[in-house]
Amino acid sequence: MKHNTKITAILIAMFLITQIIGLFVIHFYEISSNELPYWMEPPEVNPQTSVISILFAFALAITLFFILTKIKAEKFIRLWFFAVTVIAMGLTINAFAIFLLKNPPNPYEYISILTLIVTIPLAYFKIFRRNLLVHNFTELLIYPGIAAVFIPILSVLGIIILLLAISLYDIWAVWHSKFMQNMAKYQIDKLKFFTGFFIPYAGKEARQKIKFLREKYKNKRDLERHLKKAKIKVNLAILGGGDIIFPIIAAGIFYKYSGLIPSLIITASATLGLLFLFILARKGKFYPAMPFLTIAIYLGMIIGWIL
Repeated sequence: MKHNTKITAILIAMFLITQIIGLFVIHFYEISSNELPYWMEPPEVNPQTSVISILFAFALAITLFFILTKIKAEKFIRLWFFAVTVIAMGLTINAFAIFLLKNPPNPYEYISILTLIVTIPLAYFKIFRRNLLVHNFTELLIYPGIAAVFIPILSVLGIIILLLAISLYDIWAVWHSKFMQNMAKYQIDKLKFFTGFFIPYAGKEARQKIKFLREKYKNKRDLERHLKKAKIKVNLAILGGGDIIFPIIAAGIFYKYSGLIPSLIITASATLGLLFLFILARKGKFYPAMPFLTIAIYLGMIIGWIL
């Protein structure tokens, strides 16, 4: 197992919570036919062929990000991710707000604007202040909002092809080009944030060293100074945003075309697939999560079709 049981359980729990939130947001916008705010209504496209457009947009975004990293445009990248974070969280919080208020008057005229009062400060602390709790909390809300934009333009065949394409890319980017590792390192070191779940934790020896230093140095400044000198190794447990959002999209599409039960089966199978990866993975090694998730999602699809 790559991470200890506690950290693995936290990652799995956050993944599952995000998937459930995603199904709620999809139910609100897609199943209940509520309009997406912030002018995010998708264009009229053929769901059977839209996967090509999505793959092209995905490749374009990766290329643009790569170019921006080369010219060291960190400020522009932060503003880009800040805008995406505000809108994506706004879509999710807007769905919860209108649902809880039980059809308020003129909901899209007022509530969608009021939700920005919540999302803008959260996005600011996530992108510009590097608060760990805010970061992981906002991750729970970002991907359901993004998924709600893509589901209307995808079909069942489209998501099957998309999952396969993204899995092949993930294998290449992690095991061959090392692009994913470099991109994650760039985000953490240069941008000071990460697009995905991010949990730093200390191993057993590191925890003992920290405990010893805390007992020896009661003064906060002395403690911080000696902690820096000690160069204590901190482990990182991360799960990329793509590994979170594509299972939401897959479950959402089956919710749209086949109903709630098949979508819940896909959510459960994706969660078990991720758990299998965490158990299989070894410390110090990097693994592409999407192939494992895709196989699990395909199995979930087959089970849903049989039932």
